[in-house]
Amino acid sequence: MSIEIIRAADAPKPPPAYSQAVKAAGLVFVSGTGPYDAVTGAIVGASIQEQTGQCLRNISAILAATGSSLAQIVSATVILLEEDDFAGMNEEWIRWFPQDPPARQGAKLPVRVPGLRISIAVIAEA
Repeated sequence: MSIEIIRAADAPKPPPAYSQAVKAAGLVFVSGTGPYDAVTGAIVGASIQEQTGQCLRNISAILAATGSSLAQIVSATVILLEEDDFAGMNEEWIRWFPQDPPARQGAKLPVRVPGLRISIAVIAEA
């Protein structure tokens, strides 16, 4: 099996410890993606809805670099800083996935980054 490391120019540069995504076995595995601006690296948005939307824009750019898209996501892991943000995240999520949403699970952010409220990782068909 071959693997391809994905580096999407239209998405924020990842930290040195991981890749934006890896394409293998007919799937794209997108690493946890925060609400960062691709140009400045700054966190976008103060509300959980804004940050969720920015995460999904970044994921969309990463998937596009592989020839995939948000419509091809089969599984997502949403990692929140605060449990109280779940309703607001879900409100934005439904805007992006109004029908037939991907399978999803949640987790709690293991670290605190100033201003960061959410990270999303996905698996999509390539």
